[in-house]
Amino acid sequence: MVHVIATIEVVEGKRDEFVSIFNDNLSNVLAEDGCLAYGPMVDLDTGFAVQIPVRENVVTIVEQWESLDHLKAHLVASHMATYREQVKDLVLGVSLQVLEPA
Repeated sequence: MVHVIATIEVVEGKRDEFVSIFNDNLSNVLAEDGCLAYGPMVDLDTGFAVQIPVRENVVTIVEQWESLDHLKAHLVASHMATYREQVKDLVLGVSLQVLEPA
């Protein structure tokens, strides 16, 4: 199993628009072979001293895949190409953490 934490920085004031487009594609991803979990998250202000500052223009995607091959297939799926085209003017940057159980 692999876990993915995708951090997406969006244009200021465009987070809700980005999440709406993301959610329009969500059922396509959840139907992919090997997808165990996939969803957008936003920072929650907890007041915890150890928490990083809340990022108003960041959406974090939390994913779980059966295998690295399933994740690779997801990245080249046609609906993902369509999604990337739809959000290209809203996204400033993307970083990925791909993790496996220790």
